[in-house]
Amino acid sequence: MEADMSFIGLFLEASLVVKAVMILLVLMSILSWALIIQRRKILNGAQQDALEFEERFWSGVDLAKLYKEVSARGGKATGTEHLFQSGFREFARLRQVRSMDAVSVMSGTQRAMRVAHSREVDNLEKNLSVLATVGSISPYIGLFGTVWGIMNSFIALGSVQQATLQMVAPGIAEALIATAMGLFAAIPAVIAYNKFSNQVATIDGNYINFAEEFTGILQRQAATAVGQTSAREQGATREQEA
Repeated sequence: MEADMSFIGLFLEASLVVKAVMILLVLMSILSWALIIQRRKILNGAQQDALEFEERFWSGVDLAKLYKEVSARGGKATGTEHLFQSGFREFARLRQVRSMDAVSVMSGTQRAMRVAHSREVDNLEKNLSVLATVGSISPYIGLFGTVWGIMNSFIALGSVQQATLQMVAPGIAEALIATAMGLFAAIPAVIAYNKFSNQVATIDGNYINFAEEFTGILQRQAATAVGQTSAREQGATREQEA
């Protein structure tokens, strides 16, 4: 009796439908834990990289020098570095076009940073929907297995004249295990999804703040460059008139 009432024993004695439900829930739990470990590593790394780059950015280093350092590392820049690299590259390109005023230069620069920002947020949110799905449907899958198992137990009782607890207990136990497994798969997934969603929102806010501050710096540089160009043109005109 003890062997039959163990988890393995109940699983082996369960119907094919309940076994399928249990196996599916185990696979969903494994998938969710793999994603939890992966997302935790990526999001924590993104936060740390953002802090380190912003510390370097606000240290007073020349922006052109910082851009060369980021580009010289090779590979694809991520996070705040990606925003900086995309924005400064577009700013440098547009500023070389003489027919463009400061407003047009900054419009193109902001557009490049918005594209980079969108891609970075998409990378941060990747697979979070899977955790949300596991957290939302696992209890219902487990409940389905429970209902099916209890239904089979009562159907089996209909074929006997006298029902005993010993006859009913295994079927009800295997059915309740399905519900427990559904909760076991759902609870960590829901907790991780909520935590990671808040973390993504925090990182996203940092990206937006950096982009706004960086835009302000570049806007001042663009205005200064336009002012210097206008002054040189006016000086050249005066020389020609003289």
